[in-house]
Amino acid sequence: MRFVAAKRQSQPALILAFCAVAFAMAGCAHQPAPSASGLPGFWSGLLHGFLILFSLIGSLFTDVRIYNFPNSGCWYDFGFFLGAALFLGAAGASAD
Repeated sequence: MRFVAAKRQSQPALILAFCAVAFAMAGCAHQPAPSASGLPGFWSGLLHGFLILFSLIGSLFTDVRIYNFPNSGCWYDFGFFLGAALFLGAAGASAD
């Protein structure tokens, strides 16, 4: 009986240790720096985020990508997030 109780207590610690190692390894990953000029910025990210569902459907049948790389970085990411939130959030709000 003691062995079963000790096993239950060590299981969350093992999961936590695994997650910590996975996050540490993922933190080392990076993308190469873009070397082009005129990269898509906030407005392109906003448009791509708003069209995320159509891009997903198109990517199933053609060579269309949902997320543009290379891009300008944080501003493109912010626009993409905002566009996806506006499109997907509005669709969820109308489900009531």
